[in-house]
Amino acid sequence: MKNQKQREQDLKEIEKAYSTILSKLPLTNEGVESTPKRAAKALLELTQGYHTTPEEKIGEGIFPYEGDGVVHVKGLEICSLCEHHLLPFIGTCSITYIPDKKILGLSKLKRISDIYARRLQVQERLTEQIAEAIEKSVNPKGVLVVIRSVHLCMKMRGVCEKDPETCTVVRKGEFARNQLLTMQYVSESHQAPKL
Repeated sequence: MKNQKQREQDLKEIEKAYSTILSKLPLTNEGVESTPKRAAKALLELTQGYHTTPEEKIGEGIFPYEGDGVVHVKGLEICSLCEHHLLPFIGTCSITYIPDKKILGLSKLKRISDIYARRLQVQERLTEQIAEAIEKSVNPKGVLVVIRSVHLCMKMRGVCEKDPETCTVVRKGEFARNQLLTMQYVSESHQAPKL
């Protein structure tokens, strides 16, 4: 983990890089004088997931469980930066798992998804990382993670598609073996991304 002095040095170097980038544009608006500093702070905030781990965020948020239920949380907001263009992709994450003697506090599911979303990402890897973190933390009988999002790199540049929704699904354990169970929760996970 970086100390305060290292973070301040990073901030200055990123600010300088943004100043260089902006100097190549024919800007005439004086309102962008502070943009390099604001953009540097934003980039560090948007990539803060590199500086923590699921284990740190979960802490003591694992509890014993004797039931035979299913945990299904949908609509967790995902905001990440595409590693190819540094443009956002925004959407929702649904997490379903079948506990095996242990459960996670519900807020920990959001924290796990945020750790990985706050890194430069591709949606496919993000979905896999969330599923693996849940699998590692409570060793459930099965894990299903579904992310639906809109990528601004497709909406604002390149193909300029109006409403492109990307859906990624990772199935582990019982969900990998049982297609009907998977489809039930994938269809329940549908919630259109909001921009």
